Amino acid sequence: MTESAFIPNFFKFYNMLWRASLPFLRRNKRLAPTFDRRVNPSLSQADIWLQAASAGEAFLALSILSKMVPQTRVRVLVTTTTDQGAQVLRNGLGHMALSPKLQVMVDFFPFDFPAAVSQAVFQVNPRVMVLLETELWPAVLYALKQRKIPVLVLNARMSRTSSSRYKKTRWLWQCLAPDRILAISETDRKRYARVFSGTPTAVMNNIKFDVMESGASNNQGLDSQMAEIFPGPLPLSVLASFRRQEEKKILALVTTLKSRVSDQIIALFPRHMHRISALEKQLTAHSIPYVLRSSLSGPVTQPCVILWDKFGELRQAYAFARTVFVGGSLAPLGGQNFIEPSILGIPTVTGPHWQDFAWAGQKIFSLGVVSSVPDAQSAARAMAQALKTAPDLEKNRAAVKDYISSRTGGSAAACQAILHFLDTGDSDKPRMGQEHKRLLVQTNQRADNAG
Repeated sequence: MTESAFIPNFFKFYNMLWRASLPFLRRNKRLAPTFDRRVNPSLSQADIWLQAASAGEAFLALSILSKMVPQTRVRVLVTTTTDQGAQVLRNGLGHMALSPKLQVMVDFFPFDFPAAVSQAVFQVNPRVMVLLETELWPAVLYALKQRKIPVLVLNARMSRTSSSRYKKTRWLWQCLAPDRILAISETDRKRYARVFSGTPTAVMNNIKFDVMESGASNNQGLDSQMAEIFPGPLPLSVLASFRRQEEKKILALVTTLKSRVSDQIIALFPRHMHRISALEKQLTAHSIPYVLRSSLSGPVTQPCVILWDKFGELRQAYAFARTVFVGGSLAPLGGQNFIEPSILGIPTVTGPHWQDFAWAGQKIFSLGVVSSVPDAQSAARAMAQALKTAPDLEKNRAAVKDYISSRTGGSAAACQAILHFLDTGDSDKPRMGQEHKRLLVQTNQRADNAG
């Protein structure tokens, strides 16, 4: 860590900001259930600490773990910042065949409150810290650097906006630089290199391609519950992962799509479950009849709109869809994953704003499976056209599968990098002696008593 007299003073100020924010965070409905454990963490000791921010990163973590075959017994702590991320991790690990030498634990990532982070790093005392995508938290990096714990950033990506923001505070990040960065594209690598000029950087294949390839094989066995809901013959249109800023456009899309093709089922999957109540009010205000997924007790045999209020079923629904629109793309939000449904051969539509998925490559649109349209009305027309035609699903699947297969291997590269640091990267790191173990036990006991 680059020495700077300013850094300790910065973190004193940073700590004060967090203390002022905590009372407001405690009242946040989404944070309240895990608030105490994120302010006063009680984490298990581990060799590898892997941070997966939310559901998307959780799938990346699972893909890495599925490929990890250490030579000796290794304890892995996987943390996340959201309930959805925790659910993905626990569900995935419950159905995954891991190496017998791996012991994996799941917990919540602490707030970047310096006091909480210092306690968490002290408790876990990892031999290597792995951050996925853009998980750059100053207090976390500072605590890890103080203990000389190597930090590895994998599947790293950095938007143009984030790059500009990080460059303006480069004086801080240079002092907290990770030990190695593997980015998902040359553009992302250059952006990281401009912020962390002294850190080795390289390009790796995006782990999301591995997740997609795995997901395609998993979808061969269709979910029985979903088969009961959609027995046919009504076609299913899925509007997936749309966000608050584009909800009005989504409702316009629904109205137009219904007017063009009346005999269909439209399933609405908002990106965030906490928007369900607001969407109910909006659907009612726009005179769009709907049913909640949680209220379905039998097959859907009549045209309708279903508002999906049950998390974790989007991928299964894709397998029954005739056409899919993927949101986060009708407003400048970066887009969501439009490759997941296309790998099933389903005609897939996305809006114009898919910058966060530029790593997928422009060539995917030439396959004839995915199309990018300028607005909601164009999306409705494209989906209606897909409903009226009979696409060659087998041909579509083969084209997308070949495209993805040529880009896999990111999980294996990630494992290689992690195990290298595990074996060689911690020679200068303070080891956990008897006094440290005694203090760790006391810290955990204090946390237990506080809980």
